[in-house]
Amino acid sequence: MSAPHRFDPTLLREYDLRGIVGQALGEPDALALGRALAMFLKEREPLTRPVPHRVCVARDGRLSSPMLAARLIEGLVASGVEVIDVGLGPTPMLYYAVHALGADGGVMVTGSHNAPNYNGFKLCAARAQPIYGEDIKSLGRIAADGRAVFGAGSLRAHDLRDDYVARLRQGLPREREKPLRVGWDPGNGAAGDVLARLVVTLPGHHVVLNAAIDGRFPAHHPDPTLPANLAQLIAAVRGERLDLGIAFDGDGDRIGVVDGRGRIIWGDQLVALLARDVIANQGTGRPVILDVKSSAAVTAYIENMLGARVMLWKTGHSLIKAKMAETGALLGGEMSGHIFIADGYYGFDDALYAAVRVLAMLGGADDPLAALLDRLPVMHNTPELRIDCAEARKFELVREVKERLKAAGADVLEIDGARVTTNDGWWLLRASNTQPALVARAEAKTPDALERLKASLRRELAASGIADPEF
Repeated sequence: MSAPHRFDPTLLREYDLRGIVGQALGEPDALALGRALAMFLKEREPLTRPVPHRVCVARDGRLSSPMLAARLIEGLVASGVEVIDVGLGPTPMLYYAVHALGADGGVMVTGSHNAPNYNGFKLCAARAQPIYGEDIKSLGRIAADGRAVFGAGSLRAHDLRDDYVARLRQGLPREREKPLRVGWDPGNGAAGDVLARLVVTLPGHHVVLNAAIDGRFPAHHPDPTLPANLAQLIAAVRGERLDLGIAFDGDGDRIGVVDGRGRIIWGDQLVALLARDVIANQGTGRPVILDVKSSAAVTAYIENMLGARVMLWKTGHSLIKAKMAETGALLGGEMSGHIFIADGYYGFDDALYAAVRVLAMLGGADDPLAALLDRLPVMHNTPELRIDCAEARKFELVREVKERLKAAGADVLEIDGARVTTNDGWWLLRASNTQPALVARAEAKTPDALERLKASLRRELAASGIADPEF
C-alpha cells in the first residue's frame, strides 16, 4: 500500500484528466497518477513476457508540463515501470511511440486546447488504445485506496522525432506530390518542432507562422475551431495567395483547414473530402464515423454521393477511437478537428498526418481545395457554440432538457446529449467533457429556419436557468 490520494473530482474527465494547475491539479496528482497507472496496468494488462511494463511519456510546451512529467515519471519508476521519455512534442507522436516501441501504455502531459493555466494527461494502453470512461474512474479509485505496486523501474530517453516525420511522410506518396503553396500555424503549440522538420521534406512553398513552442501561446489561443484563432492564418493565405492554410491545436491532435479563399473547412467537411480517397483505396464496406455535432448534409454527401455508410457517435477523441476499433472503420472525425485515419495509418487522431493526407488528396485532384469545397452541399448552420456552465451543473442541465423534450414528443437522438430534429433541421445540446461549458450547434436549409432552431434552443436553455446565451 501507499499513501491514499484523492484527485479533485473535476480532474477526472470522460477521456482524460484535466484541470487548472495549482487548483485542481498539482505535483502530488502527477505522482499519484504514475502510481495508479502502474497498478492499473498490472491488473488490467498482465504481461506475457518476463520484463516490466513499458510506458512512453511525452509532454507539450506548457510551462507546467516539465514539472508534471517529472513527477509522473517518478511515480511510474517507483512502481517498477520501464519508462521511455519521448520528450517534447505533439500528442500523436506519443501515440506513434507506443506503436513503434511496442509499449504497454503511454501518457501525454498536455492541456490540449485549453488556456495556458490548464494542464492534464491523456492516457493510452498498448497499440495506443485509449484509456477513458470507467477506466479513468478506476484510476481514481486505485489512488484513493492507496493500492500500489513497488519495484525498481528505469528511465531512458528516446528521440524519435525524425522517425515520426518519416512515418508521416509516407502519407504523401511520390505520385501525389504537387508543389502547393501552403500556410501553416501550429499556434506556438507542441507540433512546432515536428512541423518544421516535416515541411522541409515537402514540395512547394511553405509559410510557417508561430512555430516556436511557447506554453503561454502569445499569438492566439490554441484552438483551431474558433474562427478568431484562424484570423492570422487566413490573412496569410489571402495576402500571399496560398492554396490553403493548416492550423493545429496546442498538442497537435486537432486540425483546422482554410481554403485558398480563406474559408474555414470544418471537421465534418474535411472528413467528407478525405472520404473519397479512403473509399477509393478500401471500398464502401466499412462505416465512416462522425460525431453528433456533424452536418446532416455531410452525412448525405458521404452516403448518397460516395456510397458509404455514416455512423453518428459520441463526441470525444477516445470515444471515436474506440468506435473505430470496434467497427473496423477506416475514417472518422469530429467537428472539433480530431481526424482519425486507419487507411494506411494507425487510426488515432493525428492532425499532422491528416494534413499530409490533405496534401495527398490535392495532389490527386485536378481542382484546387476551394473548388472541392464548393461541391459539398450548402447548409446554414452555426459554428460550435460554447455556453458557460458550472461543472457541477452541466450534465444535470442537459438531462433536464432531454426529459422536457421527450415529454413533449420531440424527435431526440440521445447518443450524446440531445440532438433534436424538426422540419427546419436539427439542433444539438451536450455537456462538454473538457470544459465547464455546454456545447450547442444548429443546422437548417434556410436562414429563417436556422433562426427558428436557435430560438427553440434558447427557450430550452432559459427553462433551465440560462438566459440569453450569445449565439
